[in-house]
Amino acid sequence: MAGIQNDWLSPLSKEFGKPYYRQLFETVQKEYRTQVVFPPAEDLFNAFHLTPLKEVKVVILGQDPYHNVGQAHGLCFSVRKQVPIPPSLVNIYQELHDDLGCTIPKHGCLTKWAGQGVLLLNTVLTVRAHQANSHRGIGWEEFTDAAIRILNTQDRPMVFLLWGSPAQRKAAMLDNPRHLVLKAPHPSPLSAYRGFFGSRHFSAANQFLEKNGEIPIDWQIE
Repeated sequence: MAGIQNDWLSPLSKEFGKPYYRQLFETVQKEYRTQVVFPPAEDLFNAFHLTPLKEVKVVILGQDPYHNVGQAHGLCFSVRKQVPIPPSLVNIYQELHDDLGCTIPKHGCLTKWAGQGVLLLNTVLTVRAHQANSHRGIGWEEFTDAAIRILNTQDRPMVFLLWGSPAQRKAAMLDNPRHLVLKAPHPSPLSAYRGFFGSRHFSAANQFLEKNGEIPIDWQIE
């Protein structure tokens, strides 16, 4: 598994010595050896690699990675360019179009967002092939909660987009008055029509960033 090397390493390093993380590391290594696991091990920490802590402006929380072949590459909601766009991301693109007039892209790779300070973090970082939520409860939640707490302590304006009940439960950790927390139903086809569509979170995030002297996100995926 490719380790974290950038400015996330120092604040997260205290997790690496805890018993839960040692057990998690051993479990995940065994899973990669004996099962088909996504994302590929080299992509496991891509959310942290592609969006250094000092650059985070917006946080989008997912649940666990896509579990079909070739989809997951370490960023929530994102897939590689040659992979069909998953239904939740189709709905995210539709809301972007309705909110900001963005053209709906032909692919689902969100690395452009990550490079602008959008942390695309799943709360569980691995999954067995074709078995949704199969790595829930093995320790990833504790690790990503630590990352969320680190983000909460940052003394600069930051936007948290919490879509769906699991993500919204993380709001209890977000008590820094410098930050903006926005909640909506999950963009999946099962719930998008219950308030994700029309939430206008993307324009609200940019308005907040601009009001606080930050460069807004260019949400258009080419």
